[in-house]
Amino acid sequence: MFMRLAAASSIAALMGIAAPAQAADLDEIIYAKELPVTQSVEIGSGWYLRGDLGYSTKTRGAATNYSVFSAGPPATYTSTPYDSSSLSGDWSGSLGAGYSFTDYLRGELSFDYSRGRFNGTTSSTTPCAGSTLGQCSSADTQTFEQYGLMANAYVDLGTFVGFTPYLGAGAGLTRVTWNTYTNDQTCVGGACVGTAADRTRSGTEAWRFTYALMGGVSYDLSKNLKLDVGYKYSKIKAGKQAGFDATTIAAGASGSQVSDNGFAKHEVRVGLRYSLW
Repeated sequence: MFMRLAAASSIAALMGIAAPAQAADLDEIIYAKELPVTQSVEIGSGWYLRGDLGYSTKTRGAATNYSVFSAGPPATYTSTPYDSSSLSGDWSGSLGAGYSFTDYLRGELSFDYSRGRFNGTTSSTTPCAGSTLGQCSSADTQTFEQYGLMANAYVDLGTFVGFTPYLGAGAGLTRVTWNTYTNDQTCVGGACVGTAADRTRSGTEAWRFTYALMGGVSYDLSKNLKLDVGYKYSKIKAGKQAGFDATTIAAGASGSQVSDNGFAKHEVRVGLRYSLW
């Protein structure tokens, strides 16, 4: 009996000693310094805003032909070439908001604005409207405005001592607004009689598909601010430019008298890009 009590006492004593030791071991496991510590992750980093100014070194797509209506009968429309035609539109601007998905890939939405002017010349062996003799020559002018909404994607090719070259492409829609078309007629030749009457035509406006290709390099001015210098080629789909004048419409003409060949622009662009986070 004594032996049993001694054995039981010894076992109880050993268990009492082991319990604190096990608790201490458990504390070491729970509070061990080697366990990873949860880190908070920043949500929304990568957003940026940008603004650019562009200068067009070359703009193509001016109308090369216009339609001449004859009441007949039968009524006919004859395509007639301009003696000369050109587009001028030097300056443009762009605002964009984007997101950098990785160090190499980013996407953005942009709003683009530009304006310019069409110039054309025509000549005819017949008298001008309002004249009875002589030949008719005209200088035609028309201004335009363009508002574009584009979705763009860029690939950054790595940063080297603050410089990051990139390539990009975009697609979207551009609202092309042609204002009033002015036909300034002049009688030429020694037999001019009467005064040539200038004419105007209504312009058109429509949304047109647009695509663009970009390339350039950015430079880190600070942690959040980059200077961006690049090249942009954009192409706007061809469309109607101007209708017939009121006199010709009264004679039975309909539809468009002038259509442009689409706008192809080569631009040098300079801007700033600011990271929000």
